[in-house]
Amino acid sequence: MHRQHITLPPDAHILVVKLAGIGDLLLATPALRALRESYPQARIDLLVTPDSAGLLNGWSAIDHIIVLDKYLFDYPHQMIIHPAKLLQLAFLWNTLRAGRYHAVLLLHHLTLPFGRLKHQALMRATGAKWRVGLDNGHGWFLNVRIKDHGFGAMHEAAYNMAVAEAVGAIINDKRLFVPLSDEERAKAHALVYSEDPPERIKHPLIAFHPGSGGYSTARRWAPEKFAHLADTLYHDVGGQLLLMGGPEEIELHQQIMAMMQSGMPVRSLAGKGSIKVAAAALELVDLFVGNDSALMHLAVAAGTPTVAIFGLTNHKAWGPYTGDGNNPRAAVVRLDLPCMPCFYSGHLLGTPEGCATRDCLAMLGVDPVAVAARRMLRAQEAENHR
Repeated sequence: MHRQHITLPPDAHILVVKLAGIGDLLLATPALRALRESYPQARIDLLVTPDSAGLLNGWSAIDHIIVLDKYLFDYPHQMIIHPAKLLQLAFLWNTLRAGRYHAVLLLHHLTLPFGRLKHQALMRATGAKWRVGLDNGHGWFLNVRIKDHGFGAMHEAAYNMAVAEAVGAIINDKRLFVPLSDEERAKAHALVYSEDPPERIKHPLIAFHPGSGGYSTARRWAPEKFAHLADTLYHDVGGQLLLMGGPEEIELHQQIMAMMQSGMPVRSLAGKGSIKVAAAALELVDLFVGNDSALMHLAVAAGTPTVAIFGLTNHKAWGPYTGDGNNPRAAVVRLDLPCMPCFYSGHLLGTPEGCATRDCLAMLGVDPVAVAARRMLRAQEAENHR
């Protein structure tokens, strides 16, 4: 017998499972906030991957962060018995059992057969009475089920909130959130203004992220188009440019800087500072333009006007989420081809590398992105003068 809604004891022990990257974890923050506001006396633990483990450190919504390197167990052939893996699984088992959880909330779709098997084993390992999650027809091991209508039928942040609501959480604030310390903001300030003090910066200060996570580099708009966009915006509005990304994107930044033909001042911040310092840096810029990636979601969380470039991925599922569908501070620029999206569509994974020609991004010109960027800057300027 399963249910669609339950109410937990005020002092319940709750485990939230989000074994995903930084961007996906950010999209879970409204749900996590609602759980804490609705259950202030509860113990709320979070199971995450090493990649995203530090993102929410210091946030009062979470009591304990538990780390599992899920990538060691992503495919059946990786399940070969190895002492290190056995130790990790034994430690995780003991940790989950010691939590004495009343409920475990799975913030994942049940897309692939092996993934469903892992999630089932993980949820049962907790010993929790209530196993809560999205059901696309394969959620038989859940006893509190929320209908999964497929990728993009609801935004991923909304799906996460629906899971929280199923255990009695009340949603009051839908904004994404990153907890930042004074030290992290100070480091970001020093990084952004390392060459010029704030009063000498030529605004608008614009940040580009031309990269993407390694899982799907096919999400990247061409570097020459980012270079052309920079030149176009400099001609139209002036300003300065910061190129953001990880250390693996240094070469990409160098390519773009070499292709730029205007006199726009530009610096690469690739690999400089932690992901939280990057979030703090995004609070200081006037505009962010980037591909579908974690940095795009960080910009939204920072309240930065954001232009997101989408191709093969599902913008209805992973577009910039402000909690307000009419928010003028975020825009998606994309084509509308009949083959889009081919990555995470319906209930299927699709093709992370897209097709051979990737027309969805190859045919997307600079002008629509520049128009969205200028509109965002005008709205920001008008807001600043109110």
